[in-house]
Amino acid sequence: MGIFKNESEENNGLFQRLKSGLNKTREGFVDKVTNLFSGYSKIDDDLYEELEELLIQADVGVHTTMELVADLKKRAGEEKIDSPEKLNIIFQEELRKILQDEEQQLKIDQGLNIIIVVGVNGSGKTTTIAKLAKRVKDSGKKVILAAGDTFRAAAIDQLQIWAGRLGVDVIAQSEGADSAAVAYDAVQSARSKDADLLIVDTAGRLHTQKNLMEELKKVKRVVEKEAVDADIQVLLILDATNGQNAISQAKLFNEAVKVDGIALTKLDGTAKGGIVVAIKNELGIPIKLIGVGEDAKDLQDFNPDEFVKALFS
Repeated sequence: MGIFKNESEENNGLFQRLKSGLNKTREGFVDKVTNLFSGYSKIDDDLYEELEELLIQADVGVHTTMELVADLKKRAGEEKIDSPEKLNIIFQEELRKILQDEEQQLKIDQGLNIIIVVGVNGSGKTTTIAKLAKRVKDSGKKVILAAGDTFRAAAIDQLQIWAGRLGVDVIAQSEGADSAAVAYDAVQSARSKDADLLIVDTAGRLHTQKNLMEELKKVKRVVEKEAVDADIQVLLILDATNGQNAISQAKLFNEAVKVDGIALTKLDGTAKGGIVVAIKNELGIPIKLIGVGEDAKDLQDFNPDEFVKALFS
């Protein structure tokens, strides 16, 4: 089961938050696609060409766009679809198909779970950690944070402030300390305090800085060595407003530490939500969480069906 369990009434509230958070993408991308399908009386090459342009403009990416349109053409031919309105329904089904993943939800299992959080500065890493910690703590589980971003004193302070607000423990050392040593201490603390979840923050490293990537590998090695029986996941935080740059970031982080899942933040701040489709299709890494607003409830499990429904409803 995923970590966010909600009754039907709360589910409806979360869906409305999702729908509201995707307003910019709906107005900037989806409405144009819907108008495109309704504006044609027949399916022809012009329709497909216009669709390609809209998808590329929405950060779906050239590779994914060509693949998506090719699949659409194939299905239209096989199923003898001649109505653009019906083609719109098929288009939504194809989007869902790309976004589906067996490993979709972020899971908190029995015993110690460790999430190593990586990503560049400004991606929303610290606030995502705080929102995630709140959700898990509110579900009755014990959470510990590790201030592994020792490059900036502000990062340590920020995490300590959040920990104080949330009422969770934080393991920290001084600025400039070895981040792998912080991770080591945090694992020992999590064990001794019988924690359910340890979230390890890491420096908001520029993905091009090789020495910082090596340090990240070291943090992961230390955690794996000290917590052999724990469920360890690497969660990459990506800023949706970065568009195609987010994909190049993800590729480099994945090469360094093998990313298990992605939290895509600031979706409410972009009209180009097609980046969700590009990330999943080009990287093959499950999108676990999406951020669609400032509130803790705006960090949501990523559900492809709900996502597409929120965009097109």
